[in-house]
Formats: sequence, structure tokens, C-alpha cells
Amino acid sequence: QVELVESGGGLVQAGGSLRLSCTVSGRTASRYPMGWFRQAPGKEHEFVAGISLTGGDTDYSHSVKGRFTISRSIAKNTVYLQMNSLEAEDTAVYICAAVVTGYYSDDVFVDSLKYEYWGQGTQVTVSS
Repeated sequence: QVELVESGGGLVQAGGSLRLSCTVSGRTASRYPMGWFRQAPGKEHEFVAGISLTGGDTDYSHSVKGRFTISRSIAKNTVYLQMNSLEAEDTAVYICAAVVTGYYSDDVFVDSLKYEYWGQGTQVTVSS
């Protein structure tokens, strides 16, 4: 019913920037709270950034706050993650996720258990 497709991953040097995109498609036009998570070998599944369905509220993990910015285009059904000042520790598979039914009003979620649909992930590799 809901499909998430990420793009924009790649290889970048430390200190550089990347912008990830997540395009949401489905039978019914709607907005969802969205989030970015990441998974790296030897590390736990980690919340990175989240945005409410209207974009009126955002949240970030402490490790990326001030460096990453999450935003969305309602018209394009797309969520972005602008990543600046990238560090080697940011290397991971970045996964886009959507809360489709488990929300009310303009909420942002940091708990992965709240998210119902997940993309396939896009690899971000930051070289030292």
C-alpha cells in the first residue's frame, strides 16, 4: 500500500555533504510522520531524524543535531535528509520509514516500533 524509495547515498569524504531523498507512493494521497534511521555493522539500529506529517515538528539524535536537517515537500511526497559535516561514524545504511496509522495530529516519533513501512535503505560511506 505504501512504498518508500530512498536515493542519494554514496561515498563522500569526511567533512563533506550528502542529501538523501525518500519518495513516498501509495494508492491514497496522504501525509505521514516520517523518520530516518541508520544501521551500521556492530552498532544498534539508530534513530537519526524525524519529522511530523506537516513538517511543523522535527527531532534529531544528539549525534547528528546541528549537522543534519530533515525536511519534506508535501507536493512532491518526498522527505529529505541533508547531511553536512559528515564523519566516518556516520557510515551506515540509511533507511526511510513512515508512520501510516499509529499517529494523531502533528506528532514526530523517535521510536522505531512506531514506524510501519520501511524503505530498502541506501548506503552512505564516509571516508577518513
